[in-house]
Amino acid sequence: MKAAVRRAASSICSGLRRQWVLGLQRATRLDATIKGMLWMALSGLLLVLLNVICRYLAQQLHPLQAQFLRYFGAVLVMLPLVGRSGWSACWPRQVGGQFARGAVHAAGLSIWFIALPRIPIADTTAIAFTGPIFIMLGARIFLAEEMRWERWVAAGIGLVGVLIVVGPGLSGAGGVYSLLMLASSPVLAASLLMTKALTRTERVDVLVLWQAITVTLFSLPLALWFWSAPNAWQWLGFVAAGGLGAAGQYCLARSFSVADISASQSVRFLDLVWAAMLGWLLFGEHPSHFTLIGGALICMGTLWAARRESRRLAR
Repeated sequence: MKAAVRRAASSICSGLRRQWVLGLQRATRLDATIKGMLWMALSGLLLVLLNVICRYLAQQLHPLQAQFLRYFGAVLVMLPLVGRSGWSACWPRQVGGQFARGAVHAAGLSIWFIALPRIPIADTTAIAFTGPIFIMLGARIFLAEEMRWERWVAAGIGLVGVLIVVGPGLSGAGGVYSLLMLASSPVLAASLLMTKALTRTERVDVLVLWQAITVTLFSLPLALWFWSAPNAWQWLGFVAAGGLGAAGQYCLARSFSVADISASQSVRFLDLVWAAMLGWLLFGEHPSHFTLIGGALICMGTLWAARRESRRLAR
C-alpha cells in the first residue's frame, strides 16, 4: 500500500515537473510584447499587495516616515544580493540619471503617501490608472515610440472604466485626497519614463537597487522631521513591503526592457481587479456596482489590446 502511494506521488510530481518545463518553454517562445504584458501584470499584483501593507502602516506612522521606511526596507532586502555579486557589479553606468530618477520618484511618492491613508485601496489603484495616459504621451514625445491606434483605444477604455469607479467618490471630504492622489500620477509617470530610458544602458537589477537607494536618501530628511519609533511588527511590515516593492519594480523593469512602454500600459488596468479581490479577501470590502462595472470595462479593454497585439504579430 505504501509503495503504491509513493509511486502515485512520484507520478504526480513527475507530471507537474513536465508541465512546468513545458510552460517555461512556451513562455520563452512568446513574442516580446506579450512577455512585456505578462511582466507588467505580475508587477501590478505585487505592487497592489505592497499598497495594502503601506496603507496599513501609513495609518500608524506619519506617511512621509512610512515612505522612507518602505524604501529602506527594500535596501535591506537587496543587501545580500549586493554582497554576493559585489558592489562594483552593482555600480550604475549613469549615476546622475539614477539620482535624477530617484528625486522625481521621491517627489511623486511624497504626494502619493500623504493621500494613501485617506483613500480606499481600490480607489488608490484606480486613480493611478491615469498614469498610462501620461506615460503614453511621454513615450511618444520623449522616446519616439510608435503609438498604434489599438494602444490609444485600450488606454481610453481603461480611463473610462476608472472614471466610472472613482467618479462618485470625488465629492466630499475624500475628494481633496483623491485629487491629491491624482496629482502624483504625472510625476510618477515621468519617473517611469526615466526608468524606460535607463533600461537602454542599465541592467534591471541595478535599476531596482538604485531606485531603492536614491528614494531612501531623498526621503530621509522629511522622515526624520516626523519620526516616531516603529515597533517590531511595523519593522517586519516594512521589510515585507521592501521585498514586495523590489520584486514589483524588477518585474516592471523587465517589462520595460523587453517591450515598448506604451504597449504594456493597458495591462496596468488589471491592478484594479487585484485591488478589489484583496479588499474583499483581506478586509471584507465588497466592491460597489461602480467598481464592478468599471473593472469589467477595464478587463475588456486589456484583453482586447492583448488580442490585437497578438494578431498583429502573427501576420
